[in-house]
Amino acid sequence: MATKGSYTYDYPRPMLTADCIVANERGELLLVRRGSEPFKGCWALPGGFMEMDERLERCAVRELEEETGLVVGEEDIRLVGVYSAPERDPRGRTVSAAFLVQGAWPSAKGEPHAGDDAAEVRWWPLAALPTLAFDHAEIVADAQRQMLTK
Repeated sequence: MATKGSYTYDYPRPMLTADCIVANERGELLLVRRGSEPFKGCWALPGGFMEMDERLERCAVRELEEETGLVVGEEDIRLVGVYSAPERDPRGRTVSAAFLVQGAWPSAKGEPHAGDDAAEVRWWPLAALPTLAFDHAEIVADAQRQMLTK
């Protein structure tokens, strides 16, 4: 695998991330408090950047485990949508695929706990979510619509 910074292209390339929407049977959403910029201290969906040697679905389940300790399989996630507004991430041009973790609680292995770059992890009532970082409020709204129609 090539090392960081070893790629050069004639045209800029966007970064790719995956985010996870994890809801439980009590109508709560699992969020992480960001431990680093951008949006340090704000609440967000668990997620992060895709590695060069992994599939996007693998990125989603890896980031969920790294940030919350929950272990799910790729077969447990379903694509909610792709989010590509040019200004969605202040670090640069970033496109994110958001995945709904189906039946994650209590079937997920492990108890939620903060890890990696998450300062805290917490279940929030869907009816009383805090202000979310990035465009995560839009992602949650889309996921809720999907949950209601399934």
